[in-house]
Amino acid sequence: MAKQRMVLQGRATGELNLVGGRLFLDFINTVGARRNSLTHGTVVRDDKLKDYLDLVAWGQHTKLLSAAEVDFLIQESCRLPEESSAVLRRAVRLREAIYHVCGAILSHARPKQVQLDVINEELHVARSAERLVINKTIFVLEWNAPSSALDRILWFVTRSATEWLTTGDLSRLRECQGEDCGWIFEDASRNRSRQWCDMSDCGNRAKIRRFRMRRRLA
Repeated sequence: MAKQRMVLQGRATGELNLVGGRLFLDFINTVGARRNSLTHGTVVRDDKLKDYLDLVAWGQHTKLLSAAEVDFLIQESCRLPEESSAVLRRAVRLREAIYHVCGAILSHARPKQVQLDVINEELHVARSAERLVINKTIFVLEWNAPSSALDRILWFVTRSATEWLTTGDLSRLRECQGEDCGWIFEDASRNRSRQWCDMSDCGNRAKIRRFRMRRRLA
């Protein structure tokens, strides 16, 4: 089975920097960058979710899936190519809906109902797969569905997004200030001063640009 998982090696979604601070934010960031266009609004550059196995690679990378679950999903995607492609389309649709809701929060605007509808559709699917069980002395929610369910990754993402949107501190949501980035993250710093998705990446490039600008002006 380990040999089967080799099909995931080298996929960008399995190597992404997980800097969002929340699962659903890392899911939003499965793009190279987001550019603002006057004619098309926010445009995705270099979408990392190109096929269903990219989604599985991301699930493995974020440790959502066990090795056995990864193997099952690879097998199922080969057996059911049309169904797995449909799940990928749902994944991208969900990602973009959550992104635009976050964008509305950042701009202090009201999210569009059509975006909330997409999230609610996936929430309905996720909730139908949950059940309440008792684990020793505490109650927990677990997924009441086979490990081979092709859309199980979307359940985790949807639950992460809805839990944070309903109970999280929305004022800590940020968009990376790096040029040609647009990644979204939760600012967990004490003084709420985080500006970059990653200080060693976008933050470092910004420092270099400022240094060069100062040299030109000197």
